[in-house]
Amino acid sequence: MTDLYLVRHGETEWSRTGQHTSITDLPLTDNGREEAKALNGWLDPKDFGLVLASPRQRAQETARLAGFHDFEVDEDLAEWFYGDYEGITSKEVQKTVPDWQIWTHGVPNGETAEEVRERVERVVKRVRESGEDKAILFAHGHSLRALTTAWLELPIELGQSFPLNTASLSVLGRYHDRPAVLRWNLSRGL
Repeated sequence: MTDLYLVRHGETEWSRTGQHTSITDLPLTDNGREEAKALNGWLDPKDFGLVLASPRQRAQETARLAGFHDFEVDEDLAEWFYGDYEGITSKEVQKTVPDWQIWTHGVPNGETAEEVRERVERVVKRVRESGEDKAILFAHGHSLRALTTAWLELPIELGQSFPLNTASLSVLGRYHDRPAVLRWNLSRGL
């Protein structure tokens, strides 16, 4: 079974302020670049037979600064499409929908949880069928959390229970022959 390493991109202006960012293609902040550079040397790119990145520059820049220059862009790793909530914080949404969470309420004119699940399941299948010992993904908070639920064969709503900090590293694999979280939300710190 492949061990799957997950890296959330470094800080952007909107991740710092809590604004939902999917299709808005923001660069890393200076702090985000430092976070990504702190990942460099933590992992050896030669250890990974499959290296995938989201189509967004923040994920690709994180990969490069972490020392991974040879990656394939996979559209299925794009962040959850937030539709009308693009650029809006959860607190702002909750002014009109008090108990709103993306995991249970969705977004107007955006992706449904089922659509997100379908595409992250394609990534999980690709990783599992790769035959590689180690694979690594550079992507986003919600998409990686949704992918984790697919890996663990859990309902997508449980993604709310797997928070990810910027420039964090997590590892999925197997434990007693079952899909498992081996490490979660690790950071090199600055």
